[in-house]
Amino acid sequence: MNAHKKIGIGLTLLLILAAIFWVMQYGECSIKSRSEGAVSVQKETNMERQNKDFSLDTKILAVMKDPAFAGFGRLIFPVDRPLDEKMTLQDLDSVMLWYSHINPDRTVEIVNYLKHEAQEHKVFYDIYTEAEKAADPRKRNTGLFFFRGQPGQKTAIVSAGGGFHYVGAMHDSFPHALELSKRGYNAFALIYRPDAQLACEDLARAIAFIHEHSAELGIDAQNYSLWGGSAGARMSAWLGSFGTERFGEKPYPQPAAVIMEYTGLAEVYGNEPPTYNCVGTSDTIAYYRVMEMRISQIRAQGTAAEIEVFPGLPHGFGLGEGTIAAGWLDHAVAFWERNSKRYS
Repeated sequence: MNAHKKIGIGLTLLLILAAIFWVMQYGECSIKSRSEGAVSVQKETNMERQNKDFSLDTKILAVMKDPAFAGFGRLIFPVDRPLDEKMTLQDLDSVMLWYSHINPDRTVEIVNYLKHEAQEHKVFYDIYTEAEKAADPRKRNTGLFFFRGQPGQKTAIVSAGGGFHYVGAMHDSFPHALELSKRGYNAFALIYRPDAQLACEDLARAIAFIHEHSAELGIDAQNYSLWGGSAGARMSAWLGSFGTERFGEKPYPQPAAVIMEYTGLAEVYGNEPPTYNCVGTSDTIAYYRVMEMRISQIRAQGTAAEIEVFPGLPHGFGLGEGTIAAGWLDHAVAFWERNSKRYS
């Protein structure tokens, strides 16, 4: 072999050895850097996902499993209704029996509101202890969603309907609570056990909860009001008439007002608090004439009572957005305010 070939082979070997040394020295760092970069990108992706707002096309299951709602996400939607894993927020109306004028955009607004609030404040409160829930597992599907208003402002508890078969909070209590909070009031939407007696026990416990924890919640529990639609309206009326002691709690003050939507409750017991009603003439579940008669009887006993009857509206119109009933909530708030003075 001549000298030039030997020199060429030597240079090649040196280059190979240098390459091996470089890989051993720096390659691990490069690989590690790329690996850390991938993890960082994954973390950013997860963070973006957590901060991303929900939309009409968001699957209900994704909302329930969102980290912001850990431990209570299932209670945002009716636990007693079948929810297909492919169902999106705009499909929710398909499981909301007996309701009308359901607004998917309002549903999206509510879940985004709760998600954003949960990043700053507690939005869900248990009303039963772990021991109580262990003794009766049905109590695990209860609680209060808190829609914050101004600190120290008056408080409302809103109970949705659902025929005591399920709790239709997304249409019949969450929207009301959100609107009340926008007006400065502190509003709680109750998730209860769908049974007439048990639901009233849950509402009685909710009333006890807001009174016993008013300081830490930053609310004024005096002059509180009870709101409800359909079955939830019956609950509010019964607690207003019979009091919390009838349903297993110690006595607490009567509400300053009971606000009722579309329920055919006829009974008057003589000790009703001030009562506001609204209903549509085309309601085939809650006959408006029955509601008119009850309001007349409450007035006859010297108690403030009002009713609004909306021509052509069916059962379960909620806030009545886009209908002749739009604005009823403000009328109800004014009624509540007028009748709060007697407790001041």
